[in-house]
Amino acid sequence: MTGVVALVEAHDDSIFGSKAVGLGEAAREGLPLPPGVALSGDVVDAVASGEEQAIEEVVDAVRDLPVPLAVRSSAVDEDGADASFAGQHLTLLNVRSPDELKDAVSEIWWSANSDSAITYRQRVGLFRRPSVGVVVQSLLDPESAGVMFTQNPVTGDDELMVEASWGLGEAVVAGLVIPDNFRVARSGEVLARTPGLKRIVIKTLAEGGTREEDVAPELVEALCLSDDQLAELGRLADRCEAVYGRARDIEFAFAGGELYLLQCRAVTRAGA
Repeated sequence: MTGVVALVEAHDDSIFGSKAVGLGEAAREGLPLPPGVALSGDVVDAVASGEEQAIEEVVDAVRDLPVPLAVRSSAVDEDGADASFAGQHLTLLNVRSPDELKDAVSEIWWSANSDSAITYRQRVGLFRRPSVGVVVQSLLDPESAGVMFTQNPVTGDDELMVEASWGLGEAVVAGLVIPDNFRVARSGEVLARTPGLKRIVIKTLAEGGTREEDVAPELVEALCLSDDQLAELGRLADRCEAVYGRARDIEFAFAGGELYLLQCRAVTRAGA
């Protein structure tokens, strides 16, 4: 098996990591993903070491992906490692061309091998050299994005809880805003709509990378999702649970009027 495959062909998490394999399963089930490829841990090692053949293979594999690109780690060597190492392994957004991938993949490799990441691994009882795959996908330019829990992570109630903000979802994930909060019954009834304080939006830069910008005053407390979009999210939740099982933590984005799945993990209950 080659170490560079389309996401739909990523089957083995011991080769490509749990994030890539989870997205591969979503692709095989026809869930709405941005297009992308998966790089094995061995390929990432080779790229970071400057091996020209590996670099060329990676660059060729992403030539047909719409740019810009999002480049994310996919931990290879531990169950559930993507969740465990959140904040330790780097994510790079708005990589402007395939020719910039060598540096992006190398930065992710170094983040997995940094002093802080190694210290964290030792703290949780992992003493092996880290292996990290990489997922490369087209980066969306979303109108709104966020996270959805298909079971309330605080109460355990069988309802959807959605948190969302304007622009890229990293503003929600990184805690840069107080997101809008929605509770939606399994029947589709919207149980609660609570506006947040969304003063920051993360935007892409023409030269690459991202920056934080101020949100227009009239949008700071305006709800960023409509009832129709919440209904779409409800249908996505049902499809994700049919593929992965109950109680999911889903990252999503609305871009160009379409809903996209970015990631799907098991819900971690508060206090669990």
